[in-house]
Amino acid sequence: MGQRARVIYNPTSGREALKRDLIDILNVFEQAGYETSAYATTPEPDSAKNEAHRAALEGFDLVVAAGGDGTINEVVNGIAGLEKRPKMAIIPAGTTNDYARALRIPRDEPLNAAKVVLKNQTVKMDIGQAGETYFINIAGGGLLTELTYDVPSDMKTIFGYLAYLVKGAELLPQIKPIQMSIEYDDGKFEGEASMFLLGLTNSIGGFEQIVPDASLDDGKFSLLIVKTASMPQLLRLMTLVLNGGRHINDPLVIYKKTSKVIAKPLNSDRMMINLDGEYGGDAPMTFIDHKQHIEMFADLDAIPDEQLTGEDRAIEEDARKFVEEVDKLPEGQTDDNKK
Repeated sequence: MGQRARVIYNPTSGREALKRDLIDILNVFEQAGYETSAYATTPEPDSAKNEAHRAALEGFDLVVAAGGDGTINEVVNGIAGLEKRPKMAIIPAGTTNDYARALRIPRDEPLNAAKVVLKNQTVKMDIGQAGETYFINIAGGGLLTELTYDVPSDMKTIFGYLAYLVKGAELLPQIKPIQMSIEYDDGKFEGEASMFLLGLTNSIGGFEQIVPDASLDDGKFSLLIVKTASMPQLLRLMTLVLNGGRHINDPLVIYKKTSKVIAKPLNSDRMMINLDGEYGGDAPMTFIDHKQHIEMFADLDAIPDEQLTGEDRAIEEDARKFVEEVDKLPEGQTDDNKK
């Protein structure tokens, strides 16, 4: 039996551009060697998740998540808990498309995004787990992370990540610190903080400097704890974010690499947990980084070397060094070795 792909698409994403290009998208995956079919998600809860789970159990070799980051999250949750997982590809058609930004997948035209599969380049991506739920990009707690719940969906569609900036500016005066405990691999923080954030990629809400040195496959979260709720101090930290990610060296910020985090409030305050922009339950909660858990199609040529530490990239680097050393040999020496 040949290889099979299942395209799981959200028909309401991207102002219906996906439906317009669907036949051509299916043809691209056929060109890549996959017998390809499609499934349109429904308003029912977990529609994309359930279909991804079914396709994986049916032995599909590739599952394609076509839609916004929420659709991608659902598809990942459908396959992440399985022992045998299909490869994944994504076709972004959402608001911020953080995951596509990290994988350097075109975010303007769905058909161009589909064509990434023709390069036949993949990366084994880390994913996070919080309780029974998996996440692909961010997790966090504290009042700063709650602004995504209050941004109307139509505002997200029209204004993209600018909507988050507007809502964030509106909520800044209301932000208060939470007494929290954050335990990580080599330490523990206890005290007041306006938020903690776990990043799996360097793209959060359209910004690439919040966790500037995030790796996609090193088995480590980028943990950020903001130890202030003062509006002047928060504005200063935001300025440092926009100025090359310099906030990570500020004394009001804890920035660590860690494979596990245990977060809980220290008093009766409620601390809601944000998973990929959606409410994911209340702390206490344990977060685990699953190293190189799902193989994703990506444009490896466009991803900076420092964001990948996987074996494939290491092998490429060793091969490059070998070729360089061979080129340094005196003329004739390599010919002698062939005799």
